[in-house]
Amino acid sequence: MSCHLLIVDDEDEIRSLLQEAFTSVGYRATGVSTLAEAMQVMRNDPPRLVITDLQLGEADGFEVVDQVTAVAPTIPIIMLTGVIMDPAEIPAPIREKIALYLPKTSPLSTILREVTQRVK
Repeated sequence: MSCHLLIVDDEDEIRSLLQEAFTSVGYRATGVSTLAEAMQVMRNDPPRLVITDLQLGEADGFEVVDQVTAVAPTIPIIMLTGVIMDPAEIPAPIREKIALYLPKTSPLSTILREVTQRVK
């Protein structure tokens, strides 16, 4: 079975683009738009890595990080966001729980490389 990734982003286009990119290189990618959906996937089909946006409709990426790490503290989490922020501005308790912060403007090749490094 291929490595399962969970993508949490409320933008359909971004979620679809990432799912397609990861699937094309052999990953199994599940895309969801809400925290509730993400936690359902965590319970029923745990991924090897989570990619989350910072700004979601009814929650935010910080809540995703907190809830995912509460049930699966060893799963790497990548925060992929359009919010331009210095990684040092991420609250320390969250920064300690994420594997990486990347801007959404990062090239797909960079995102793929970073994911691959973290699921080996």
